[in-house]
Amino acid sequence: MKYFLLLLTLLSIPRIDANAQELNCQVTINSDQLFAQQKTDFSYVNQLKGIITEFMNNRRWSNDQYTVSERINCSLNINLVKSLTQGVFEATAQIVVTRPVYGTNYETTVFSYVDRAFNFVYLPTTPVYYRENQFSDDLTSLLAFYANVILAVDYDTFSKQGGNPFIQRAYNITNLAQQGSVNSAWQTGGDRRNRYWLIENLQNQQLIPFRDGLYTYHRLGLDVFAANPVQVRKQTLDLLTTIRTIGLQLPNSVLINSFFDAKSQELYNIMYEGTPAERKRAFDLLSFLDPAKTEVYRKLVL
Repeated sequence: MKYFLLLLTLLSIPRIDANAQELNCQVTINSDQLFAQQKTDFSYVNQLKGIITEFMNNRRWSNDQYTVSERINCSLNINLVKSLTQGVFEATAQIVVTRPVYGTNYETTVFSYVDRAFNFVYLPTTPVYYRENQFSDDLTSLLAFYANVILAVDYDTFSKQGGNPFIQRAYNITNLAQQGSVNSAWQTGGDRRNRYWLIENLQNQQLIPFRDGLYTYHRLGLDVFAANPVQVRKQTLDLLTTIRTIGLQLPNSVLINSFFDAKSQELYNIMYEGTPAERKRAFDLLSFLDPAKTEVYRKLVL
């Protein structure tokens, strides 16, 4: 029902098609690096795209009713790096979530995240079967984890902390995987950009103002951009100020870093039309929060 909120806030409107699932996930699998390094026959991995696409798109992940046009647009781009033994794959994956902006043809990127340890086991003889309250294997846990993260970040843009139920489910998947998987990316140690820290950030009470700010930025900002660009710039600066406060308490937060991966160009475009004072403030905040792109942001004050 979330997209009707773009038209009528706080009204409940029944959907026409109660059969559509939540996700419209475009899946790609790149095996070039795998084939270049190893000459073993991996032709069976071509089945994976269809299996993963069906898993993500044909499963119900919530109790909400969706029409086809309301499905969440997202992508899962998997890069197979190597296979140590038959069916055991080391891979990376990028997850991208977008959503339409009301009154425009523009789709904003809500979330962009790279999982550097998207490792799993797959053989064509092994069924891909997901049990919600039991760890079966890394592949199904990874897919279910990111399906819930996708729903969480999307719902957060339509209501304050609207993604909470899906965050809890992703956290439960993580707990089960910690007990059953040897993949260290489910664990607290090691890379603080891994998926454990992603779900930790989504649950972290210190990051609630950031998640609330995402709602304000999207629903009360971008969705009224055509009618009130001045308000959008104010919401943007408010969010950046909030992120600066949080960043001082939680430096190198993977959730905040993923925000700038998704939003850097959009933030620049919004603030470029601002007053000199707004552009200067935006540059100061953006260059502090996202220093790798300082030279891009510098154009705001040239």
